[in-house]
Amino acid sequence: MARYNNPALKQLTDQQVRYAPRDARLVQIERAEKVVARLDPDTTYTYQDLCEWVTDYRPESYPDLKIEGADAVHDLRCFVEDLSDSVDLVAEKAPERVLTVDEVSERYNVSTKTVDRWRDRGLCSRKFRFGKRKRVGFLESSVTRFVAEHADEVRRGSTFSQLGDDERGEIVRRARRLARYGGCPSEVSRRIARKLGRSPETIRYTLKNFDKENPEIAVFPGASQPLSDEQRSEVFHAVRRGVPVDRIAEKFCRTKASVYRIVSEVRAKRLLDQPIEFMDSEEFHQKDADKVILGPPPEVERKGTVKPPPGLPPYLASLYSIPLLTREDEQYYFRKMNYLKFKADRQRRKIDPQKPRTKDMNEVERLLEGALEIKNFLIRSNLRLVVSIAKRHIKPSGNFFEMVSDGNMSLIRAIEKFDYTKGNKFSTYSSWAIMKNYARSIPQEHKQLDRFRTGHDELFGASHDERGNQYREEMNNRGQNEAIQVILGHLDEREQDIIRYRFGLTEGSEPETLEQVGNRFGVTKERIRQLEHRALAKMRKIAQEESLDIPGI
Repeated sequence: MARYNNPALKQLTDQQVRYAPRDARLVQIERAEKVVARLDPDTTYTYQDLCEWVTDYRPESYPDLKIEGADAVHDLRCFVEDLSDSVDLVAEKAPERVLTVDEVSERYNVSTKTVDRWRDRGLCSRKFRFGKRKRVGFLESSVTRFVAEHADEVRRGSTFSQLGDDERGEIVRRARRLARYGGCPSEVSRRIARKLGRSPETIRYTLKNFDKENPEIAVFPGASQPLSDEQRSEVFHAVRRGVPVDRIAEKFCRTKASVYRIVSEVRAKRLLDQPIEFMDSEEFHQKDADKVILGPPPEVERKGTVKPPPGLPPYLASLYSIPLLTREDEQYYFRKMNYLKFKADRQRRKIDPQKPRTKDMNEVERLLEGALEIKNFLIRSNLRLVVSIAKRHIKPSGNFFEMVSDGNMSLIRAIEKFDYTKGNKFSTYSSWAIMKNYARSIPQEHKQLDRFRTGHDELFGASHDERGNQYREEMNNRGQNEAIQVILGHLDEREQDIIRYRFGLTEGSEPETLEQVGNRFGVTKERIRQLEHRALAKMRKIAQEESLDIPGI
């Protein structure tokens, strides 16, 4: 059997070869050739339509399977070859003349490799018995139809002439001269191709063969050496950062096609090495799994949003805006998250590390991103649970926000390990996971502190330290920020903007350097320094007049 791009069409071929009568197979061969002739490689077709066009029977299997036109052309051509091989066709008894690969090559003045490329483009071939051996042959009508539909391609192939010894020598001499000035193989091939009226691929292939046959006088002795793993990784990250492919190809002395191939191979390797852990379930293997699992979430009655207690820091207050999940919600989202990972794992098995297809890799990444979105949603929906448990385990000398951070890590691990198929509520499972982590980490923390305890620790523990109260710190920071905003209101607009950019006073921003602020206003950094000094002086004066205590002013 030929190598198929889609396993469903290979399965169809196996079924017809094994079970269909000989006369039915002959009819299907004729139908398949006509279908190949009218398929558009850039269009997507359903498996059921292709099967019905060829066999006159519409199957119930694979109702959602879609096949790209190029893959359908390739696989149906293989379908024709395999079915014709099974019916044992004799070339002399065919209803019309049968041409061999050599005869087609001679008629159109092309190489046999070109004829093989035409077969991939839709020139249907059958297996015929020529004497005592079977060979690939073409019906006269099939060749005529393909030539009419691909006239330009056939004309280009017919006008191509093989390189002579003199032209090969001229190519090598020109390439050697350009290589002395540091030219890369790809750039040298393009320049010589423009000069001699040949394709760059022909020039590159000629030079590659010359270097292989004459390693002691090779034009590009190091061109055949593959890139190291570090260089391949650098190429991958450069393309991801948006560096032009031309520049990358020039830097590494590779063609653009090689750069794209390297990126695909590195991307495939990263996906294949990435662990995908999920909780498998029998419902994932059902035919209607997509429709059942990936549907909309269940409709349940939800309580209104809970108003946060007054005086909470912004981080804790924001948690009350996210509604808590019901048992039905948890089952839906955990099942969907694990199912997306399950599909990603199955799709990843289709990736060929040597010849990865972008379509397969895009699908794997899309499924993993969908699973990650659900995971982040589950984390946000259960953060209040972490805060509640941390409150019950906090010690007088402990840091509350450090405990919340530690509990968040336990929550993330619990989401990854939770088996929703057992019917338990996630809040119960995660509560035990978080408390078990605290039972381990808190005694360990005290044990570590005891190892370095000094004689003055009791004195320090009894002393009053405002910094130990996280809520008070948050309130102080908020009051200082409000006072600063009031003072900024007394400055002109340009001075306000300079202070905000320099000290990162706008929410979500970071402090900027003098040069960065100067670029915003189109002036030198020295001028920004002068304006900043003047603005700070004004702010100090206003703070003194208003009797405000603001550090740094």
